[in-house]
Parts: sequence; structure tokens; C-alpha cells
Amino acid sequence: MKTACVIPAFNEEASVGAVASGCLAQGLPVYVVDDGSRDATAERARAAGARVIPFPANRGKGACLAAGARRAADEGFEAVIFLDADGQHDPAEIPRFLAAAEGGAAVVVGCRSFGAAMPLARRLTNRFQARLLSALAGAPLADTQCGFRLVRLDLWPRIEPASGRFAAESEMLVAAARAGAAIAEVPIQTIYLPGRKSRINPALDTLRFFALIARLLRA
Repeated sequence: MKTACVIPAFNEEASVGAVASGCLAQGLPVYVVDDGSRDATAERARAAGARVIPFPANRGKGACLAAGARRAADEGFEAVIFLDADGQHDPAEIPRFLAAAEGGAAVVVGCRSFGAAMPLARRLTNRFQARLLSALAGAPLADTQCGFRLVRLDLWPRIEPASGRFAAESEMLVAAARAGAAIAEVPIQTIYLPGRKSRINPALDTLRFFALIARLLRA
């Protein structure tokens, strides 16, 4: 299966080069979607060998995923692997996703351990969201917030999220389950970097999440 990596990135000059290089080391081409960064994110990505899709202003993660998937589809790829630019996902684990896709899965999601490595607040939030979204999807989903995932591009038009920001990842999974797509989960490391602050806005992104839930209930 012809597969590319798509890496959304906003002000990630310190880590995006290493993430892109790790993907390239797995033999996969890389698209970095530069989400209006004000630092050297685009330059570091190009230096590592990635193709850069630049946004003139910040549009959010969902918009980055969509732009990367569309470019990969236009260039003849059959699947994309999404992973974050901040180093929380290890490209060395990509073969697990590829193997699950070769086994028939249309969507493959990284499943982190909700153990001590994950902050308690994040653990509780992820468990709550996973239960709620599993009920809406009609299928068990263990880790709905993980950004490390593979998606077959023939499925993409049916699951492309309307959400422009972090809720997009949840929306994609529910849409895939409702479309009857085969979803697989593969275990991955739980990596949290010292001193790294989450880009999730607790107030705004919580409101966006519940707006998504309302939209999914109406659908």
C-alpha cells in the first residue's frame, strides 16, 4: 500500500526535523503542514527532507489533517499516517500501523497506556471521552484522542472532519465507525516530554468537543 506521513506542525522547530527524519527512515515520504508557524518549523522540515504545505495563518489541526490527506491523495497515495510534530509519537512504531492496514483495517489508531506516564487529568479526560464517543460510534474505541493513526484515502471523503481543530480526530473515528469501516488499534508508547505544554485550550476545546457531541447526536 502506497503510504505517506502527514505531520501537522505549529511552532515546532525544535522537534519537527527529528520526527520527519524518523518517518523518512521508515521509507515513507513526509508532508509537513505548517500551520502558520512563526518560527523555523518549515525550514527545519525541509532540511530534514519533508515536503511542506504552508498555511499563511493558523487554521488548526483538523484543517492540517485535511490538507495533508488531500495532497497525498492527489499525488497517488493510498493511505496516510498522521502523527504529531512534537515528539510524542515514535516513527519507529509505524510498521505496526502498516501491518494492521495490510490485515484489512481502513483506520488504525495508536492506543496509549493510560498509566503513570500520562498526567492524571489527561487520563481521566481521555477515558471519559472514549466512553462517550464509543457510545456515539456504536463501537468500542479505547483511545479516541491519539493523533498517531493511519487512514486509507479511499475512506477519507466519508470521514473528513468538519471540525477545524482538535475535535477533528474524535469526529473522524465516529464517522469511520458509522460508515462501517474496519478500525484496528495498535499499542504505542505513551511519551510526554518534560516541560512540554499541551496546545489544547481547556476552555475553548472543551466547548468545541461538546459542540461536536451535539452535532453527532443530531446526525
